[in-house]
Amino acid sequence: MIEKYLPIGSIVILKSATRKLMITGYLPVSTKEGKTEVYDYSGCLFPDGILNSDELGLFNHDQIEKILYNGFVNEESNEYLSNIKSIQKEELLKEIENDLKNNNADKDIERLDI
Repeated sequence: MIEKYLPIGSIVILKSATRKLMITGYLPVSTKEGKTEVYDYSGCLFPDGILNSDELGLFNHDQIEKILYNGFVNEESNEYLSNIKSIQKEELLKEIENDLKNNNADKDIERLDI
């Protein structure tokens, strides 16, 4: 488990990457070829931004080589980061897979209290 998530807006370079990414979200879920994975972050190219939803990058904290900029932090973001820090990715993945089997995908939004 990550001890501390980076704030939204943080700009990072991933290992063996040439472009910068800006963190745009937490715990994104990818389902490809029947396999579901939960990542630590979603991000877009910097400074391009999100031009197409297919261009979002999904990555884990251990893939970050360098943090170039830490995003904005306030009381609200600190509280949100504390909440997601308590979520175990493995537990979330099991819950998502169960929801997909039961065709109950909206439950994930409720779980994150958004």
